[in-house]
Amino acid sequence: MNSIIVEAINNYQLLSFYYNSGSRIVEPHCYGITTAGNPGLRAFQVSGFSESGSLGWKMFDVSKASSIIALDKTFSVPRAGYKRNDKGMKSIYKQL
Repeated sequence: MNSIIVEAINNYQLLSFYYNSGSRIVEPHCYGITTAGNPGLRAFQVSGFSESGSLGWKMFDVSKASSIIALDKTFSVPRAGYKRNDKGMKSIYKQL
């Protein structure tokens, strides 16, 4: 389990990390084990690289992320469209 991600969710802090060829900045909402068995992070991407060219809701495989840091910038409420008890997770470590 990644304590940086857990603390960022606790404190509503943005996360920055390198993932699939680029830097991303996200609002983390749910962290756990996906139904595929991978460590997953459901987050709203607010800026940075996107293979699809779009920002928004994404599921990130944490095992493919590097240089994960919590930023000083925070968000105040869960992003519209967020659903607790994410159906994409079979086990949840932390969620908003």
